[in-house]
Amino acid sequence: MFTDRSDAGQRLAAKLAFLRGRDVVVLGLPRGGVPVAYEVAKELDAPLDVIMVRKLGVPFQPELAMGAVGEGGVRIINDEVVRGTWIAAEDIAIAERRERRHLEQQAERFRAGRPGVDIAGRTAIVVDDGIATGSTARAACAVARRLGAARVILAVPVVAPGSARALRDIYDEVLFVQAPAWFGSVGEWYADFTPVPDADVAALLREAAAARPPRPARPRPAPGADVRIEAGTVVLSGRLTVPARATGIVVFVHGSGSSQHSPRNRRVAARLNEAGLGTLLFDLLTQEEETDRANVFDIRMLAARLTEVTGWLRGQAAARQARVCYFGASTGAAAALWAAAEPDAEIAAIVSRGGRPDLAGSRLGSVRAPTLLIVGGRDDIVLGLNRQAQQQMRCESRLAIVPGATHLFEEPGTLDAVTGLALDWFTGYLPAAVAHSA
Repeated sequence: MFTDRSDAGQRLAAKLAFLRGRDVVVLGLPRGGVPVAYEVAKELDAPLDVIMVRKLGVPFQPELAMGAVGEGGVRIINDEVVRGTWIAAEDIAIAERRERRHLEQQAERFRAGRPGVDIAGRTAIVVDDGIATGSTARAACAVARRLGAARVILAVPVVAPGSARALRDIYDEVLFVQAPAWFGSVGEWYADFTPVPDADVAALLREAAAARPPRPARPRPAPGADVRIEAGTVVLSGRLTVPARATGIVVFVHGSGSSQHSPRNRRVAARLNEAGLGTLLFDLLTQEEETDRANVFDIRMLAARLTEVTGWLRGQAAARQARVCYFGASTGAAAALWAAAEPDAEIAAIVSRGGRPDLAGSRLGSVRAPTLLIVGGRDDIVLGLNRQAQQQMRCESRLAIVPGATHLFEEPGTLDAVTGLALDWFTGYLPAAVAHSA
């Protein structure tokens, strides 16, 4: 057991000591997470701030979350809950206005007029005093990503093992002191689990801010927008981000076992946004459709969906002056190539990350867009399939091998290598107005 939150924070800080000297920001979830985060920030000599999240409860069942709001205009909606409870858009808007008022008032009390710490392009360590179900942690990590964090680490003293597994899609890494097989509640693992008053949160933030010189302000990343796209008989959800004067928008086409919330895709997308490229992250299949594995490998159907999404994108005001590129992974790469082979596709460039271009079959010879195939050096089977597929392609193409990388590019530095290769490829086939930052 932990003596109290300070003891828990010190023990958690020991697990995070390897991050000392890195460009990190420690974000405590109010209220109980802040005393824990304070100890972590002190050990890492890193800035401390709160990450403000407010749950949007269903009007007639407040404990059921239909979404959440966060700072920076972040709004997260759980489409499944909204559909299942028949919540009207007006009710969602009323709840959002109410919770955003509470969020702004609480943030002002905590920070006492100080601006929030800029997390754009930095590693965000989201800290709470423990995780039971993980609903708040999920929203907090999503908010950190929307505010531009390049990497999100979820760090807690104690976590229910099932929750740690269920949250894998929202963080890049999770660190904890204990994950007991038997887990009743967070409070049972503390000798002193006294509620933390607002005044104590404000005092810890004030003390942490006084101990560090202010960091020069940096421009925030381009704001994104949640979108809903009609594709035949279904409505697909996504996230569209278009920086000012973007001359290219990269459509991410993920494959089996991934989603628009994939930390890997979001990390790559954030880097492309920093370089002035727009991005569209979305899911080709609904949650119900994903349960049928046959849909995942129906490349013709996936490509048809992608073509409809591309048409929708070109009709958006923010995208009309930009050329469309595809970034495909796994089976999504095959769908991207299939769609790009359409006579009127007019795709500027394609990048495949660990993709299965072989599944595009005879369509490969009709692809006209310049295509970069990126494969891990240790992904032997997929590497062979990419070599065979490239031989069937008549467009400009290149096979890039990332040494030491396996299929998911989880090894240190390998995803950064993918991002650099993709960015160079896209900007090479787009107008020079796009700024390529080093």
